[in-house]
Formats: sequence, C-alpha cells, structure tokens
Amino acid sequence: MDKTNYRILKILQEKARIPNVEVSRRIDLAPSAVLERIRKMEQQGVIAGYELRLNPDHFDCGQIVFVIVQIRGPADLDPVGESLARLEQVQEVHFIAGVDGYLVKLRCRNTSDLNTLLTERIGTIDGVTATKTHPVLSTWKETAQIPLRHT
Repeated sequence: MDKTNYRILKILQEKARIPNVEVSRRIDLAPSAVLERIRKMEQQGVIAGYELRLNPDHFDCGQIVFVIVQIRGPADLDPVGESLARLEQVQEVHFIAGVDGYLVKLRCRNTSDLNTLLTERIGTIDGVTATKTHPVLSTWKETAQIPLRHT
C-alpha cells in the first residue's frame, strides 16, 4: 500500500461509483493504472466490496436503536451472535466488554415495531437473559468509512 493507493481509496470512499477516468484525473495517473491498482486491492481484500446506501426514511426504517443484549454465559456467545446477525432489522452486532453480551444496532419503523422485535425475536433467542434499549433521538454522523491516515 503506497500513498497513491491511499489516495484512490479516499476518493472511492467518498464516491464509490466515481468513473475511473475521474479518479485518474484527480491523482494524475493513467486510467488503466488506476483500474489495475483497484483490481489488485480487491484481490488482496483491501477493498471488501461496494455497497449501496439507501435513505432509510424512504423505506419506513428511520428509527435507529442500539440494544445491549446480555447473554447467559460464554457458551451462548456464538449462537446468540449468529441469531442476532440473521435478523433483517439488525445492521451491526458487536461483542462488547463489561456486560457479557452484545451491542446491536438496528433500524425499525417505530416503537411498536421495536417492541415486537425485542419481545418476539431478540427476547426469545436461547441464551439471551436481558436487553437494554437505547433509541436514537438524532444523528450527527453515520458512516462506514475507514479513516485513512496515510494520505
């Protein structure tokens, strides 16, 4: 990974669908060289994929909620994590220190939808002992971009 690759990645994080010619113009490198570098980074796993970001308000999924999910014990770690990850409303599942459980980010329609999700889906997963729910009131920043310090 050299400085040029970091510059390419920074541009792609800002706009993944940017034409190759535009990337090459910004970094003063031939389009074929840019394409070769991008393909190499994809093959090496540096670029894990490209993802479309939808506006959740257009799909009635504007409510963001963070839920701490406590588990019974270490034996429940993988099965509970896998069960949480399978729920379509769940966007992120993180095993966290301090509470013997997971921090889960989910999106839903409203509090009624959240109640159903907590009581009928998350609360019924074998190994889950408790949940603590934190609805988001407003969001200042939400991104999947990785800080690139070598640019």
